Amino acid sequence: MNSSKTILITGCSTGIGYATAVELKKRGHNVIATARKPEDVSRLTQEGFTALQLDLADSGSIQQAIKHAIQLTDGKIDALFNNGAFGQPGAVEDLTRDVLRYQFETNLFGTHELTNLIIPLMRKQGHGRIIYNSSVLGLVAMSYRGAYNASKFALEGLADTLRLELYGTNIHISLIEPGPILSNFRQNAFELYKKNINSTHSFHKATYKAMEVRLQKEGAAVAFTLPATAVVEKVIHALEAKQPKLRYYVTLPTYLFAFIKRILPMSWLDALLRKVQ
Repeated sequence: MNSSKTILITGCSTGIGYATAVELKKRGHNVIATARKPEDVSRLTQEGFTALQLDLADSGSIQQAIKHAIQLTDGKIDALFNNGAFGQPGAVEDLTRDVLRYQFETNLFGTHELTNLIIPLMRKQGHGRIIYNSSVLGLVAMSYRGAYNASKFALEGLADTLRLELYGTNIHISLIEPGPILSNFRQNAFELYKKNINSTHSFHKATYKAMEVRLQKEGAAVAFTLPATAVVEKVIHALEAKQPKLRYYVTLPTYLFAFIKRILPMSWLDALLRKVQ
């Protein structure tokens, strides 16, 4: 293992962010675990983490968190894991402008602002690792996930561009692209669906009924679902390896769709994706 590094992680309340924080702390890294809700920050602190409140949808919260992180680390942050995100379900035609904007505020704009605040620190110290947790839905689009699809496609566009612009700086950019992972992602998505989608008056009403069942299903909803630790393994490599990869696929569906996207005509890929719910 490489020497201890200081890494700031977003979205550490549960799931991938929490599992990553736990494992990296075990490996001797200095973890700054952030979460949106104060009660989660308190819990993380009680568990022995250096924890900060950070809401990616709130610019003031981001700036305050970075101010505290700089004080805690004397401005030396070796790595950033942009993990915090959520998924707003719903057909594209049922997404209001405000709902789509909020999806982007967290998944893209907040992540972008946070990253831009940390890059100058990494430039000053002469090194850094910026790791983005994207998704198989940053590679291919699936029905009724338009807001999330769009946010992850945009995130990958920014990350790929940033990688080109940071060439030669010793600041490495890596994208992690998981498929289905066991977490609270679906439960959170179901709450957002109930709050923001008017299914009763939607053309897609019948489809939404089936989607509601899937979102409320306990445990794995689809085949090839892996635990959050599968993503953690990729984060460890991106953080510790001398030459981190540009992209890390996680779960069989991600490997499969990445391969199919390269070899199939778009119309064939569309036909396959229409079968995925």
